[in-house]
Amino acid sequence: MILDAEQTFTLAHPGPHAAALAFVRAPTQALSQVRFLRALSAAPDGVRGELVVPLPVMGDADLPFHSRLHLTPDGAELLPEPLAGERAWMEVRGQAQVPGDPDGSGAYPLTFHFQFRAHLTLPATEGWGGAAFEKMVQAAAARTLDRVARELPAGIARALPGS
Repeated sequence: MILDAEQTFTLAHPGPHAAALAFVRAPTQALSQVRFLRALSAAPDGVRGELVVPLPVMGDADLPFHSRLHLTPDGAELLPEPLAGERAWMEVRGQAQVPGDPDGSGAYPLTFHFQFRAHLTLPATEGWGGAAFEKMVQAAAARTLDRVARELPAGIARALPGS
């Protein structure tokens, strides 16, 4: 089963342009206050972590992810890497941009766009009861993934300087 969610938002960074750019280029700092992430780490090969997603009937699912960090002239990108050997995992793709001009208040707007794709393997089910169970889990998981995406702006906002 594959489920998708995405989120686009803008936050204001209170510091100078160089500090705003450094913030979006440091995913462990920018994502440090996002409550549904754990085991977040950055290394030369990219960013790794787990999204903790509560799924009805199945409990909490820990969905590991690995994304390469690519610096751009105006920010950074996270590019998903596939994970082999996992029953459930997540693709995390993201872009963060900092324009060169402040927004009028002296703060620099940070524009984020994230895409999440969950890869879930459900236990084998048979008959109409199994199909109904699969549809129920799929609908609940999709709602949960959408909620996770909606919570992302508040988590990144908590990581901003002065928050």
